Amino acid sequence: MTPLQDARKTKPSTSKPKRLRLVSSQPPADSKLRPELDSAMAAGEQQRTPQISSSSTNSSGRPVTPFWKEKYERDARRYWDIFYKRHEDKFFKDRHYLDKEWGKYFVAQDGGNLVVLEVGCGAGNTIFPLLSTYPDIFVHACDFSSRAVDLVKKHKDFRPDRVNAFACDITSEQLTEGVEPSSVDIVTMIFMLSAVAPDKMPLVLQNIRNILKHGGRVLFRDYAFGDLAQERLMSKGQQISENFYVRGDGTRAYYFSNEYLVDLFLKCGFALEEICVHNKKVENRSLDLVMNRNWIQATFTLNPAGSLSPNNQHDHHTCKGMEDELAVETSQKSDSEEIDLSVDFSYMFGISRYLDEAQILKIEAKGYDFKIKVLAKEYQHTCKLTGLMLWESAQFMCSLLAENPSIVAGRRVLEIGCGSAGICSMVAASFAQFVVATDGDEESLDLLRQNTSSNLEAEFLDRIWIRKLLWGNEDDMKAVKELSGNGAGFDCIIGTDVTYNPDAILPLFKTARELISDKGNGDSEAVLILCYIQRRVDEDSILSAAKSQGFRLVDKWINGVNKSNGIISSWFCGNDVCSAFRNVTFSILYFQV
Repeated sequence: MTPLQDARKTKPSTSKPKRLRLVSSQPPADSKLRPELDSAMAAGEQQRTPQISSSSTNSSGRPVTPFWKEKYERDARRYWDIFYKRHEDKFFKDRHYLDKEWGKYFVAQDGGNLVVLEVGCGAGNTIFPLLSTYPDIFVHACDFSSRAVDLVKKHKDFRPDRVNAFACDITSEQLTEGVEPSSVDIVTMIFMLSAVAPDKMPLVLQNIRNILKHGGRVLFRDYAFGDLAQERLMSKGQQISENFYVRGDGTRAYYFSNEYLVDLFLKCGFALEEICVHNKKVENRSLDLVMNRNWIQATFTLNPAGSLSPNNQHDHHTCKGMEDELAVETSQKSDSEEIDLSVDFSYMFGISRYLDEAQILKIEAKGYDFKIKVLAKEYQHTCKLTGLMLWESAQFMCSLLAENPSIVAGRRVLEIGCGSAGICSMVAASFAQFVVATDGDEESLDLLRQNTSSNLEAEFLDRIWIRKLLWGNEDDMKAVKELSGNGAGFDCIIGTDVTYNPDAILPLFKTARELISDKGNGDSEAVLILCYIQRRVDEDSILSAAKSQGFRLVDKWINGVNKSNGIISSWFCGNDVCSAFRNVTFSILYFQV
């Protein structure tokens, strides 16, 4: 019995459920070096409530590149159309709290009919509760997304004589094209302005001024600075600008402070009536989480002579001392819940969320036809889990292994940073003594198990062991090395696109040196093969780190250019692997110890 087969017989240990704890800190850039969330095991019978801190600084995350910043703005309508195509009217709850919060404003003083404009109407979660409660109002409803407007018109309670629904980008299109100037009594902006780039927010308010009556009101509710969702986005490196972030689906969110919001409205000719920042602790029992959620609620009037306190300072009413607590389950929320922060628990914490947004890719290599489940391209732009994607170098190396089985034949093979696809490990399993496929991210490993089980026959599944390996982690390295057979190490270590993060290069080679065999396999010396596309780390840095850990470069290949005569160039004889990847510049480094 091989050590691998013996390890397979060991049953996983039984442990208590994991607890998740999120802190405001900057994580390592490489997901292969750490799991997505810190977790701690519950100890003993005493239960602790996880403490989740709120952000206390304006920025600590790495901003997105100018390219993506411009793309998010240019394609903003498209991202919201995709959102409503996917979720339809099932994402947001109906906002029945409006009567409690602002009911006094929806009753006409003279007994007449009020005209309301809902900006960013979405699927109608604000307007239809209003129409049900106040049958005498008329509602104009506009949204950036034409799909959202279609959902409003398809609603069972939609009546054209009571609702005028239309698509409008109010940062560039005039509301007066669909609404009479100075005809609206109340404008509702519920989690809408946060989706607009800060530099375009004044354009939105100026547009609203044109259709609002003198003395008309704007009822505002949106995300507040310090909300846990902001911390989550900040830690994932999804910051566009100060307090402005992009979510995983491409939609954006701004987190308002009192000062910023009041100054914004004041400069656009509005006066403040009231403002309140709400802080609420939300407990999710099934996830054992307590989350601090913040939102800001305000009322403004279109009245240049609006009341100002001395020194032109508004009186702010802040509810930060309130200890509101609410316990909810993941799958069911109370009907009386008034948070409505438009972010559910799985979305915020990324718990198996990405696996629901996967696509199937067909990968062909000599004698192989894989169907691989990976993260869909539309979600890859902000995803920190690089292992959920399929990289070009993995496809290139997969083709080389299929054409040259002698690279791994009869060897104890380790793939480091294999991600969720595992196509190199799956090809190697056909020829190697056994393969250990590793990655540092649990979610990637979960998807890897799905991909191997759906693509390999039982015979070859028995040759693959999937293991977590954080580079430099002593416990992980020890557990993986034990699988090699009496701790002898591996004859062949393969890594594809694992050299893109400068901070990860030295841990990579330290880990490889610890796990590689000193004796090799028979007459063959043990080898480390790295295939990559050069990104942020140059070749000299890679070679320097390798040398420091006792590796020597035996051969290298850069799209047909060789340092020495031979080993790697022989892999391309009699096949057309290069022609299939002619538009990509690959590097292959071949090391021994």
